[in-house]
Amino acid sequence: MYERKLPLELDCGLHLFMEVLNGKWKLSLIWSIHSGIRRPGALHRKLSRASRRLLDTQLSQLVEQGILSKTSFVQKPLKVEYQLTDLGQSLIPVIELTAQWGEAHRDVLEPLLINER
Repeated sequence: MYERKLPLELDCGLHLFMEVLNGKWKLSLIWSIHSGIRRPGALHRKLSRASRRLLDTQLSQLVEQGILSKTSFVQKPLKVEYQLTDLGQSLIPVIELTAQWGEAHRDVLEPLLINER
């Protein structure tokens, strides 16, 4: 079992936000589910650069944190769907603003990021 090396810092809202969204694919998962992709297989195809195990782990974390809900349908084959909770839905405007910021500063940021490689 994973044991934290550093204690959680939850003394301000920004730390809470960063803790919940800490994970390379979490924002993409939230946005994909918001956009209508709800099945695990479809999410894995959409985010194909991420391993299936990592996406499953981050989906589980988002469910535990109350950002997503998971519905399992009792049928063969098993069917699972994810959807945003009200808490998760409240992240959509934040994600949209963040994306707008990135687009507004693309001309400055993109060359810097490409040169890092």
